[in-house]
Amino acid sequence: MFIFPTIDLVATGKNILRLREESGLSVRNLQEIFGFATPQAIYKWQHGTAMPTIDNLIVLSAVFQVSLDEIIIVETNTQISA
Repeated sequence: MFIFPTIDLVATGKNILRLREESGLSVRNLQEIFGFATPQAIYKWQHGTAMPTIDNLIVLSAVFQVSLDEIIIVETNTQISA
């Protein structure tokens, strides 16, 4: 049996929400930074129904002035039988 890390989407989304609020940014502000036509992607990130792409995570990291590790929440309790 192997233990693999997985990304906790909901916890990561809550982190994105918290970091956005702590930065004093609105969803609209992030929408403009990313050049998105609608804010739906950002809401999906915050609700944990979707993950930002790696390039969008890097932008979030720069905007929030934190490392990627401070955005992404990783669980290590996923077990896979061989």
